[in-house]
Amino acid sequence: MKSKLMLVAIFTILLASTPALAHQPKIIAGEKIEVIDPAVSKAYYGTLSGTSHIYTINASEPFDLYVGILMPYFADSKRDITAEIRSGDEVLKTLGGKDTDWETMFEFFGQSRYWDGGEYKKRVEAGKYTITVFSPDNDNKYSLAVGEIEAFTISETINSLQVIPELKRDFFDESPISFIKSPFGWGYILVMYILSFVFGFFYRFILKAFNKGSVRYESNNIGRYDRSIRLVLWLGLLIWAVTTTWSPWLLFFSGYVLFTVIFSWCGFYAVIGKNTSSN
Repeated sequence: MKSKLMLVAIFTILLASTPALAHQPKIIAGEKIEVIDPAVSKAYYGTLSGTSHIYTINASEPFDLYVGILMPYFADSKRDITAEIRSGDEVLKTLGGKDTDWETMFEFFGQSRYWDGGEYKKRVEAGKYTITVFSPDNDNKYSLAVGEIEAFTISETINSLQVIPELKRDFFDESPISFIKSPFGWGYILVMYILSFVFGFFYRFILKAFNKGSVRYESNNIGRYDRSIRLVLWLGLLIWAVTTTWSPWLLFFSGYVLFTVIFSWCGFYAVIGKNTSSN
């Protein structure tokens, strides 16, 4: 039940932010990628390692084809990535390349900067399309945007929360902690803390309801020294979470530790009948 509640809460955050999180982030592995549901917005993050990457679209009906090419913002970037869009042997459009006037772009909700190599939009017929991404040395990072229809499921929400910190670290060469500057990042922390406090209040209510007159009924069972240790533990868990994987369980547990600090009450102490409030 708690897991489902966490998923619903995270999903709610994402739905509130969909205008900025239009593309489902996907880290690719391999050189050949099949694009499923090409009209649905996705952002493929990849690194060329000596070979071009080929994206294939097999459409059974007409659809709106959208393609955009981006690179992570580095001042010394070569900015020579090319995305060639084909329908059979016909080249529909070539995006990017060293002769393109790449523009800088800042994505507010992800708090990330890109080089923008252009985009292509067209209503196309059913058929097979390919997008080939390459550069002269095939050694650059890039992001390929495909599709414009915003469509997030709970699974895509969870995937985004897992992928974004990894992208911060490996794609943008930033610490995952920079995700905290994003409304999506701090909103994620806020919701996990709200859930941990709700859990704390509910757990305390249940213990007190069934243990009137016993030590488990006490509203305060941890003292000043104990609270000081937990304050340090809370800070350590929070830092650990936001500088690594942004694990929902780490964030939830850090929120629960903060709950015990603020309300001087520990559920584990209540279960075993321990009280340090006099210390």
